[in-house]
Amino acid sequence: MHLSLLKKPQPKITFLCRKEDEGVIPAPVRAKTALPDWFRKLPPVSEDHLSPTDSGLTVKRCMPFLDAMATGWVIGLAATVRMEITDAGKTVNCGWDFDRTLVSNHASHQVAGNPREPLPPCKFHNYWTIRTPPGWSCLFLAPLNRPNGVFEVVAGVVDTDTYQSEIHFPFFATGEDGLHVLERGTPIVQIIPFRRETSDLEADIRAENAEESVTRKTIFRKTLAADGWYRKFARAQR
Repeated sequence: MHLSLLKKPQPKITFLCRKEDEGVIPAPVRAKTALPDWFRKLPPVSEDHLSPTDSGLTVKRCMPFLDAMATGWVIGLAATVRMEITDAGKTVNCGWDFDRTLVSNHASHQVAGNPREPLPPCKFHNYWTIRTPPGWSCLFLAPLNRPNGVFEVVAGVVDTDTYQSEIHFPFFATGEDGLHVLERGTPIVQIIPFRRETSDLEADIRAENAEESVTRKTIFRKTLAADGWYRKFARAQR
């Protein structure tokens, strides 16, 4: 039998919209294609800070930082939203020129005592249904390492292998008082699919042994000695 016939099918995430929304609302995109402008413009090395004790490297050379931003998918606003924040954030009013609801309010009693009080809980409406293979869920959270200064989505996990309907995204408006215009396609949530079985890993909590200590120290020194070591070697082992 040909080896290709023995390969398991690649797990796939599926995004479904209503037929009349196809080509109208922005499609989800891979997070790595939606990096913010400030990050794209950031040089890998800042010459203004070069010194014997500072290499001048920016987060553009930090793979853990970039990997967080690039993991998974991003959903953007279906249409432009005008968000007016007043009374030190206690009042949020939104408007839009679209034939679907884009923002609604949660009742404050649902999150009484939360650290964001007295900011009112709101909700972005999403018109994509996310489906994953059996055993897979999705983590929904604010786009990583790209705060927008206007709103922050509340994180949540949904079993998207069984809950196959539209998921809306609660948020708090964190911007200053005034009118904020959120353009169509503005990233509102990052989606990271994961196998639920991986979240049930057993923990081994103890002091390191001699071999583990040597490994830790060696990797740390290699990282300091060679810019890009993590990118070239550590990730190559995956």
